[in-house]
Amino acid sequence: MIPARSKFLFAALLLVWTGRTVLSAQAGPPNILFIMVDDMGYADAGCYGQKVIPTPNLDRLAAEGTRFTQVYAGSPVCAPSRSVLMTGLHTGHTTVRGNTGIGGVPGLDGTQGRVPLKAEDRTVAEYLKELGYTTGMTGKWGLGEPGTEGEPNRQGFDEWFGFLNQGRAHHHFPEYLWHNTDRKEMEGNRGGEGPHYAHDLFTGFATDFIRRHADGARPFFLYLPYTLPHDKYQIPSTEPFTEKPWTGDEKVHAAMIARIDRDIGSLMRLLQERGVAGNTVVFFCSDNGAARRWEGRFDSSGPLRGRKRDLYEGGIRVPMIVRWPGVAPKGAVSEAPWYFPDVLPTLVAIAGGKPPEGIDGINVLPALKGDAQAELSERHLYWEFFEGGYKQAARRGQWKVVRPALEAALELYHLDRDPSEQRNIAGEHPEVIEQFEAYLKAARTPSVHWPLGR
Repeated sequence: MIPARSKFLFAALLLVWTGRTVLSAQAGPPNILFIMVDDMGYADAGCYGQKVIPTPNLDRLAAEGTRFTQVYAGSPVCAPSRSVLMTGLHTGHTTVRGNTGIGGVPGLDGTQGRVPLKAEDRTVAEYLKELGYTTGMTGKWGLGEPGTEGEPNRQGFDEWFGFLNQGRAHHHFPEYLWHNTDRKEMEGNRGGEGPHYAHDLFTGFATDFIRRHADGARPFFLYLPYTLPHDKYQIPSTEPFTEKPWTGDEKVHAAMIARIDRDIGSLMRLLQERGVAGNTVVFFCSDNGAARRWEGRFDSSGPLRGRKRDLYEGGIRVPMIVRWPGVAPKGAVSEAPWYFPDVLPTLVAIAGGKPPEGIDGINVLPALKGDAQAELSERHLYWEFFEGGYKQAARRGQWKVVRPALEAALELYHLDRDPSEQRNIAGEHPEVIEQFEAYLKAARTPSVHWPLGR
């Protein structure tokens, strides 16, 4: 059997011989490292405005790649955001639309409500695996309990290590983790302390995975959904912030951000050492907005309104850095608006495949390359959310609407003029409201797990 990369290089040579294009010596499907942290605010990294917590490695990643300022998560909370990321379907269509829903399977507390991905769901890992990638994951999954069709190995991942249940992922000194379908006991971990810190174990797995696959005939896709800086606020050490005149939680939050930054630097050095940094595209983002705004200390949401669980910008706009030498413009800042449904078709395109039809996301590879992509401002972005009552939001161009309750009137904001969403101008633009109302009525399909008015 001819290795996938050999096939790609043969095709590249054929194009050269026919005079259609000339590819570099490093041509071939790139490795993909997709890093997503948990509850990190839009402004928690220095390159996004953080003044208190140093993040030199994230800042370097941005300097070596492109920093996007108008990228959105799939949802303002964990599980649905990850479902959107994996399936390319927004929360009006994806299987998992909330952390808990009606029915489902028992979760951490033994009650029903954890809804897993279905066998018919098609994840980005499945598409990349079909395109010849070795697929791995480590960290927080949240899309399938043990024995369900939502387990990572049944959703396209060759190997994985971490938390299945998002509730258990709140504990950073876990009593056990999963390696594929095997439960691995963390001996000595009890009561929020012990020798095994989950984040460090995930970095260790990622390091080992890269070492094992960097020199392989097949490119790799490594999905690294870290659990920091989500509470509980547990960490082996609060250095270098221990002596700061802050609260305990503030010290831990800062130390968590610093630990993320430290390990981003370690992984980037590893890619360099293995000689694959030039042919690896690295993504860095958060799964939703800041859990706490930390106003007056870290100002984690920056100028944005709201936080996690809000459909205002502070709940769904997230940092997104893309480093891809020779492709993503170095040191660039892009205002191109895109969101998690776009990740699947974009990664498929990066891998040399044809993005699938019938999903909500589009291929934003032109935007990653720094090219103008007019359709990004012409289409609608969509969110719905069920905690505390049904809510909706959508964006098109610079217009953003938020429906704060099921029967509530739409609020309207112009993000270019009012990025903090302080002035509701719905009454001044009835024609815009009418257009959004028509879109919102058609944007979703019913869900038995998340019915309206539940």
